[in-house]
Amino acid sequence: MPVHQNILELIGNTPIVKAQHLDAGLCEIYLKLESANPGGSIKDRIGLSMIEAAEKAGKIKPGDTLVEGTAGNTGIGLALVAQQKGYRLILVVPDKMSREKIFNLKAMGAEVVLTRSDVAKGHPDYYQDLAERIARETPNAYFINQFGNPDNPRAHYEGTGPEILAQMDGRLDAVVFGCGSSGTMTGLSRYFAEAAPQVELILADPVGSILAQYINEGTLSEKSGTWLVEGIGEDFLPTISDFSRVSKAYAITDKESFLAGRELLRKEGILGGSSTGTLLAAALKYCREQTVPKKVLVFVCDTGNKYLSKMYNDYWMLDNGFLERPQYGDLRDLILRPYAQKDTVVIGPNDLLVTAYQRMKLYEISQLPVMEGEKLVGILDESDVLMHVYGDEQRFRDPVSTAMVSKLDVLDVKSPIEALLPVFDRGHVAIVMDGDRFLGLITRIDLLNYLRRRVN
Repeated sequence: MPVHQNILELIGNTPIVKAQHLDAGLCEIYLKLESANPGGSIKDRIGLSMIEAAEKAGKIKPGDTLVEGTAGNTGIGLALVAQQKGYRLILVVPDKMSREKIFNLKAMGAEVVLTRSDVAKGHPDYYQDLAERIARETPNAYFINQFGNPDNPRAHYEGTGPEILAQMDGRLDAVVFGCGSSGTMTGLSRYFAEAAPQVELILADPVGSILAQYINEGTLSEKSGTWLVEGIGEDFLPTISDFSRVSKAYAITDKESFLAGRELLRKEGILGGSSTGTLLAAALKYCREQTVPKKVLVFVCDTGNKYLSKMYNDYWMLDNGFLERPQYGDLRDLILRPYAQKDTVVIGPNDLLVTAYQRMKLYEISQLPVMEGEKLVGILDESDVLMHVYGDEQRFRDPVSTAMVSKLDVLDVKSPIEALLPVFDRGHVAIVMDGDRFLGLITRIDLLNYLRRRVN
């Protein structure tokens, strides 16, 4: 392979892997690894296409400011290109975006403006409307507008589509994709209409989006819901969208999406993001409905490295009700990290306070049970550490036993949920016991999550 002169040369020409262990019925599933792009997603393609087209048209020059509203991956693609070409980049992103994406964007030099994810198009805080306003009010700024920019689908018409057909040697029956800005769908629709009209186009859509109903019933709903999958699904039809060749759409729940994504990693070793799970869940439904064998291509839209704190985090999945947990009908139902499963993060009385502090930071928790063997002997929270070391930082080297609280505020596992409230009112965390056996901790957020799950 040649030595490349620029990271942008690595965009596109992503590999395809045939799935070996997924239950696809009579069909074969082929996974196009857009996660192999240098920015980690399919959106690198449109980031390069839209910026270079604007340059050729004389709309921008190095030093100008680019502005866009994005659920994340388009932002990373734009940041990659803007960084290499010398543009300032301002991105407006909804607050449901994963932390990994935000950290990635900031590390690449983009300026990130967080806005609400619970408002629809037309609201001043809607991420696209806010981005357009920022561009209008910023000197020498250019609004990329992926949702109305014809150079978005052009990237897939000229690049992704021909690439797929060449890699598959022309033998392809269906492509499953998602729709956010609609660039992938529109570009592929136009390409396959000319080059391989027999290829069926299937939309995977999050429940809450209006697109699946529009495809399947021809009804354009004015009301959308909310979903946690990032980057796909819409509450309006983008101006560049062309749905004319999409034959069927599947509405996929967040739970189905996240579990399918985890299954892809477990069975095929492919770490895909949340939208990849949506696409795979839809593809499996499509495949299991077929009565003759078909070759079906699915995009691995981005890398799951951007979702390690969400869909690949068991505790986040449990918090949101996406993983099943045993139900006991007592306070154990509220314990997120049961001690018996070795999930509770603990500390020993002879460990140093600096170790306790580092453990709290690592696991983003505020308190640690102090265990001597299997016996609970104390509790240490961040305020205990602070009061102990304030004025003499050398006391971080003291043992945990010098700062922990040994007079414990415990609740029996059979106590009613209402018994938690006085504990929280005292500013404590609930320590749940079954006789002398420590079961785990319950915090205020654990109770809130429990109550929210009951609403579902």
